[in-house]
Amino acid sequence: MSANQTGTPTAPAPWAGHGLGSAGYRRVLAALACSGVATFAQLYSLQGLLPLMSRDLHVSAAQSSLAISVATLGLAAAVLPWSFVADRAGRVRTMGVAVILATVFGLLVPAAPNFETLLILRALEGAALGGIPALAIAYLTEEISPRHAGAAAGAYVAGTTLGGLFGRLLAGPVADLAGWRIGTLCVSTCAAVAAVGFLLLAPGPRGFTPVRGGGGFRAALARLLPQLRNKSLLALYAQAFLLMGAFVSVYNYLGFRLEAPPYLLPASAVALLFLAYLAGTVSSRTVAGLAARFGRRNMLLASTVLMVAGLAVTLAAALPVILVGLVVFTAGFFGAHSIASGWTGALATSGRAQASSLYNLSYYAGSSVVGWSAGLVFQAAGWTALAAALAVLAVLAAGTAAALLPAGRPQRSFR
Repeated sequence: MSANQTGTPTAPAPWAGHGLGSAGYRRVLAALACSGVATFAQLYSLQGLLPLMSRDLHVSAAQSSLAISVATLGLAAAVLPWSFVADRAGRVRTMGVAVILATVFGLLVPAAPNFETLLILRALEGAALGGIPALAIAYLTEEISPRHAGAAAGAYVAGTTLGGLFGRLLAGPVADLAGWRIGTLCVSTCAAVAAVGFLLLAPGPRGFTPVRGGGGFRAALARLLPQLRNKSLLALYAQAFLLMGAFVSVYNYLGFRLEAPPYLLPASAVALLFLAYLAGTVSSRTVAGLAARFGRRNMLLASTVLMVAGLAVTLAAALPVILVGLVVFTAGFFGAHSIASGWTGALATSGRAQASSLYNLSYYAGSSVVGWSAGLVFQAAGWTALAAALAVLAVLAAGTAAALLPAGRPQRSFR
């Protein structure tokens, strides 16, 4: 408390947030970039190695994709518990614990003696990682000036694409030379370095107010229910489930298509497919800026249309055309994700960590459920059937957005 000229105590001014270009702003984004590397490099490093793992462990394509699905399912199951912990312990402290646990489990994955043990370790790794992506958006929204929070969210999503790209590009060539276990170990080691970077860079919270006292399950439910009653938030959660499911499915199974005749690409070449993530790095920043002019819903729908167009292009037989389609599809997805994830924080007037956690629960549940079940479609009917099924999911997402999301620039709350 401070005092005015009459000696009367006055409450401290509310935290206005780090402004664009300030040292605090840069440190928040740098810390979150490190958390993105530590999270997404580990989470998806096995994605480009699924054909190698499938042959080495004698499992099918759909079974091998469980190495991705159980990790994302563990993450989806853990995001809400982590959010409640963070309401008391603080965003930075909770994210620090989560990233350390995830790194420990990630370093154990390459030593798994069999496929079953690998799945258990990946599920634990995913559960630990659940403490990072949902809290990152809540932390960013609380610590960055509201005027610049949307652009900062776009920058964060762009950083996560680089983290995911790094893990895949490192794992593929190393796996070609020394096997998938060594490739995974290299990624986990780099993730450990990124975890240390997060711990050193993250500024202490200034916009966070801890939840005090008891309340238990009833208090937790009170913070959760408003998000489940908000139709606009539910529409964003549907975007997360459907679009992320489609996105992960493409990257899970395109490698199997291109390692088979007539392409016969090696694992190191398949890893280069993930360079398409750079399109997402650009689009997530670009779309966040365009949304200020054309509205969030319009840019979300435009990004979804771009995804469907990219999927259609991947049906071509020529490898260069397939790659163009992948780039277009990836740009569309990250544009949509940038809009939807940032919008979630803006719509939540209370229980912000829970709102972001529900978005991430939907996001990774889509990755788990659709990412695995799409493998059954691919094994039974091939790439054309898979692309058609994923396009249907994207159309469902667009229809939900058009029906339930506000057309204009959003206000801070919708009642």
